[in-house]
Amino acid sequence: MNGYMLGLYEKSMPNHLTWREKLLCAKECGFAYVEMSIDETEEKLSRLYMSKEERLELIKTMFESGVHIRTMCLSGHRKYPLGSKNETVRARGIEIMEKAIDLAYDLGIRIIQIAGYDVYYEEGDEKTKQYFIENLKKSTEMAAKKGVILAFETMETEFLNTVKKAMEYVDMIDSPYLQVYPDSGNVTNATLTYNTSTVEDFKAGKGHTAAVHLKETVPGKFREIPFGTGHVDFENIIKTSWDIGVRKYTLEFWYVGNDDWKEVIKESKRFIDEKFKKALK
Repeated sequence: MNGYMLGLYEKSMPNHLTWREKLLCAKECGFAYVEMSIDETEEKLSRLYMSKEERLELIKTMFESGVHIRTMCLSGHRKYPLGSKNETVRARGIEIMEKAIDLAYDLGIRIIQIAGYDVYYEEGDEKTKQYFIENLKKSTEMAAKKGVILAFETMETEFLNTVKKAMEYVDMIDSPYLQVYPDSGNVTNATLTYNTSTVEDFKAGKGHTAAVHLKETVPGKFREIPFGTGHVDFENIIKTSWDIGVRKYTLEFWYVGNDDWKEVIKESKRFIDEKFKKALK
């Protein structure tokens, strides 16, 4: 039995599938859990307002399939950032955070991966940073009350693209309910730009890394790169994260309309399984 859990990012599967179909697909392909996506689309944001009956039905589906939803990728703050200068947008961002924490609490989701943006579609400055910090404190308090962990994703923008940068906010807030959930591909691209070490950056999250996104990238491109065709050193990232205590990993990639999408999932898992074998031998 593996000493770690490997989950599957929801968006690796066609969007038209039901939750039952997605969970059964993950099971068929050998994954331990599925990561739910709450992105900036109204379709995904509407999940935050699921009725009690819908939540109960999803819980039943998880138990019947044998695969649970145990992490959430909350990227909806790209459109409604916590650091926006627009008060209405900030208020919507806080509402999204509160609803996401409530949904996680009800469904049994342990970790919400939050986007490391102060703002995305507007220009950032010291004011947006201060708003971000203010609302990050509020968000962490809400998460602490429900016992749900918020964890920073390292992003593709300068604001928070390394574990070291994320740890500045983790140390500032100083709560067990705010941690880091780094993206292997984003960190690799950032450290390449800065001419620093990806492995050393991951070590900066020792004691505070809740999980790791395993994603492939190439210089300057952050998504939709097939595993094994990029420059991410998965073996050393897995070994380093394992050594600092990580036991939860999520395979992140996207369904791009291909007919052989299920085989792509299986092949991606085979690729990562081999990296785990080499890293943990």
